[in-house]
Amino acid sequence: MKAEQVFNEYNSYIGSGKKPADFDEFWDKGLEELSQLPLQYELEKVNIPSHIADFYNLYFIGINGAKVRCQYVCPKNKTKKTPGMLMFHGYHCDSGDFTDKVGWVAEGFSVLAMDCRGQGGWSEDNTVVNGTTLKGLIIRGVEEGPESLYYRSVFLDTAQAAKILMSMDNVDEGNIVVQGASQGGALSIVCAALEPRVKKVVAQYPFLSDYRKAFEFDITSSAYEELHYWFRFRDPMHEREEEFFHTLEYIDIQHLASRIKAEVVWAIGLEDGVCYPATQFAVFNKIQSPKEMIVFPEYGHEWLPKLGDKVRGFLIGDSIQSNKGE
Repeated sequence: MKAEQVFNEYNSYIGSGKKPADFDEFWDKGLEELSQLPLQYELEKVNIPSHIADFYNLYFIGINGAKVRCQYVCPKNKTKKTPGMLMFHGYHCDSGDFTDKVGWVAEGFSVLAMDCRGQGGWSEDNTVVNGTTLKGLIIRGVEEGPESLYYRSVFLDTAQAAKILMSMDNVDEGNIVVQGASQGGALSIVCAALEPRVKKVVAQYPFLSDYRKAFEFDITSSAYEELHYWFRFRDPMHEREEEFFHTLEYIDIQHLASRIKAEVVWAIGLEDGVCYPATQFAVFNKIQSPKEMIVFPEYGHEWLPKLGDKVRGFLIGDSIQSNKGE
């Protein structure tokens, strides 16, 4: 009943966002800027015992000269080209342990997990802004305009990471999958939108969408609390409200969704008070490629039981796993 009610409310919801007229031009320009960077990277061996996997720190120089670090985990004996997997982490966090990826290497993948600039991992953030640098990264650079937004750089980093993985001699560039949760889910969507050769996406309750709608909710306890912070301390009378939201439209993933060519599996908890279901439907409903939504009516922004089992076949080249009969 709960799922039916939510779907009735949001099944046709196309978001509160107002896509800028030059949105696609903005991102095409970013991709052109990215294409001018050499497709170079540095590998640094990491000594972790394993019978099946080799471990590396991988570094590349991204937009604006920032050094971005990834974990790269690949099979020891590379006798043939492997499928590639990109992984993106949650807000404020990092890529986790290297050994988290060994199970995917056992399935034959070469895995690249990116640390987002200036968050919990080792990637550097050299965003220089005049406005606030406190209380969140969505609003970092918003007062300077779209070109200065923190997430413009991170979004382009996802495409650069994908291109690097695809360029590796041992990786099958036509068989690339992407996955992540929350911020990682958003970046998985972004990666597939900016690098259309990505084949499959698993996105778990993605972040970074439908900022105007998110602002209508109780955002002081959600991942979007920095929107409230910005108005409280930078624009307490909302004199720049339209300018503020217009700038954020350039990093709203709902406007990138139509660019995706990959097959998408989307997991959502209907009690999510961190990345609200409405903000997720705004993106999902705009995806035009094959897609499926997996619904957890009693769950929120948390571990979703059986999801990993259900999508494993999809990622390794089979179908969505049915759990009927368990």
